[in-house]
Amino acid sequence: KDTIKLKQDVSPVVVVIFRLVVWLYSLISYLPYLLLRSSDSQSFSECSRRVKARSVSGHPSGPYRDIRALRVLATCLQPGVNTLDRVFESSVCRFPHFDCLGTRDLLSEEDETSEDGRVFKKVILGEYRWMSYDQVYKEVRAFGSGLVALGQKPLKNIAIFCETRAEWIIAAQACFMYNFPLVTLYSTLGGPAIAHGLNEAEVSHIITSKELLETKLKSILLEVPRLQHIIIVDDKLKSGSEYPQGISVHSMAAVTRLGAHPENGTSVQRRPPCAADVAVIMYTSGSTGVPKGVMISHSNIIAGITGMAERIPSLGEDDTYIGYLPLAHVLELSAEMVCLAHGCRIGYSSPQTLTNQSTKIKKGSKGDISVLRPTLMAAVPEIMDRIYKNVMLKVEEMSVFQRTLFLLAYNYKMEQLAMGYSTPLCDKLVFQKVRALLGGRLRVLLSGGAPLSAVTQRFMNICFCCPVGQGYGLTETCGAGTISQLWDYSTGRVGAPLVCCEIQLKDWIEGGYRSTDRPCPRGEILVGGPNVTMGYYKNKQKNSEDFFMDEKGQRWFCTGDIGEFHGDGCLKIIDRKKDLVKLQAGEYVSLGKVEAVLKNCPLVDNICAYANSDESYVIGFVVPNQKQLLALAERKRVRGLWEELCNNPVIEEEVLRVITETALTAQLERFEIPWKIRLSVEPWTPENGLVTDAFKLKRKELKSHYQNDIERMYGAK
Repeated sequence: KDTIKLKQDVSPVVVVIFRLVVWLYSLISYLPYLLLRSSDSQSFSECSRRVKARSVSGHPSGPYRDIRALRVLATCLQPGVNTLDRVFESSVCRFPHFDCLGTRDLLSEEDETSEDGRVFKKVILGEYRWMSYDQVYKEVRAFGSGLVALGQKPLKNIAIFCETRAEWIIAAQACFMYNFPLVTLYSTLGGPAIAHGLNEAEVSHIITSKELLETKLKSILLEVPRLQHIIIVDDKLKSGSEYPQGISVHSMAAVTRLGAHPENGTSVQRRPPCAADVAVIMYTSGSTGVPKGVMISHSNIIAGITGMAERIPSLGEDDTYIGYLPLAHVLELSAEMVCLAHGCRIGYSSPQTLTNQSTKIKKGSKGDISVLRPTLMAAVPEIMDRIYKNVMLKVEEMSVFQRTLFLLAYNYKMEQLAMGYSTPLCDKLVFQKVRALLGGRLRVLLSGGAPLSAVTQRFMNICFCCPVGQGYGLTETCGAGTISQLWDYSTGRVGAPLVCCEIQLKDWIEGGYRSTDRPCPRGEILVGGPNVTMGYYKNKQKNSEDFFMDEKGQRWFCTGDIGEFHGDGCLKIIDRKKDLVKLQAGEYVSLGKVEAVLKNCPLVDNICAYANSDESYVIGFVVPNQKQLLALAERKRVRGLWEELCNNPVIEEEVLRVITETALTAQLERFEIPWKIRLSVEPWTPENGLVTDAFKLKRKELKSHYQNDIERMYGAK
């Protein structure tokens, strides 16, 4: 049970009074609900118990399909609309004057100096300025025509290397419309990885931003000999003298004007794509080795977004989505494509300007989410864990009365949700303020990219009064795989297969996972369906290892993740093949499982468990939570700068003790618990290359970064 413990004992009288008030209110509001409720409507708990997917073969290994797709898998949103340009044109016809893409005005920018002398850029932003679907369509057409005028040819790759913003989607739609396969690269990749992607894809035109050109691209231009045209999405351009010979730099506005010219607009014969053409070559930073380009066709993306859209009830033109995750990532691109296909509006943001407390927002001014007040949002667990920790720190700072009320309401709502009931009084009186942190109108929160802890999921359900759809998908399956039903409040599971795909479990004997396991069949997750991509670009060996086609001609991807199917057809991710290490004595340790448990420790912001097969125990690298560690140092009367605290053996020992307690409470085996740890002074970010863009650990890089510590922790036995 995930109830929150009260720090001080509350008088039983207070608990009784609280429960009596809530009970009376519930009774008064529940009677009309009972009378008006239709006979076929079901409570959350009744829905949660319903079977959502089943094995079509009858065998426990599957394949498992959603019960609405047992006969045939879904491939498209509307019959005949089988390419991305047609999907967008269909929305433009249905919602021409509706808001489509929105960006906030930049009112002012200033430097702010912190106490330790560091300078931070702070911004004050205005209201959102909107472009309608029709306006966006005209921009898309003109920009695509301008690219043709600059020599870009159909079926020839073009790259986009840019932060998430409206221009990204306009450029992408132009490429879909004119059949230019779009090569996407994460903006956090290092120079050699960017050069590798651009050279492998033989790119001559790249769309980027002024900042990324200056900070990332400029230094590698000489290593990308085919590059001829750089298109900058920002308004103002610097003079082009500082770039190598043979490279022209244009602004997006100038290319759009060029394309809108009568002689270009009319004479350019557009060659529309077909469903099997490559729409995107998405380079994944990958937790190992050089980035791999995943080839995604128009029909792959459309199948994927068809499956996702089916899990979001009453999606339509009244919805507002906040876009701030990297668009070069399959989760964000798919989510925005779902929105554009249903007439929703997308307001753009960034992690630095998302909330009132975000790093770039000037104190006293509003973050994007407070101004936009979205109804839909996608988030990676890293961001939700941060929200959870921030709110819980605020709860700690409340007066005794407020804190008691909050915790009583939290635990009461937890019980009610478990029984399938809502709690309107608690939502109104206690959680309204917390809900306002994400704008106050959120009705669906999609989580993907990594496993979400049960504690954080429960917290989002309760405090934000909003269901969390936890999803599982990979770039190789177009981001589509499973998403939990919004009325399913169980935690730790990723839901049933989407209507566009099916999932098979393959025995992994070495790891001890079989489809005949009791009570749940277990094995490696294989995903099959029209959303499974065309494979890796120019990488035959990896394609034959990871993809295969069955006798019916359907493509399958071997994920390397280990899952189990529950009786109601929902999937739970329980392990990863690559994360399994065999210790000296023969015990298998799942590093991912250990990390997921220890991340729930308040002292831990991030953790990487490491084990060497020649050794008998696990060690760990820990990014400590600054506020919690400083409080610990104060309790232990240890003084010093942040770096000194992280290197202090007393602090290290104390953190290890707390981590061990967390591990034992979560019933980890003794051999799974780290024996020694190293506290990291710096956080791990995509910028310093120790985690991917989705904040997944890069084990290889972390291992070489901490090589000396590994030798120390294993050497001094």
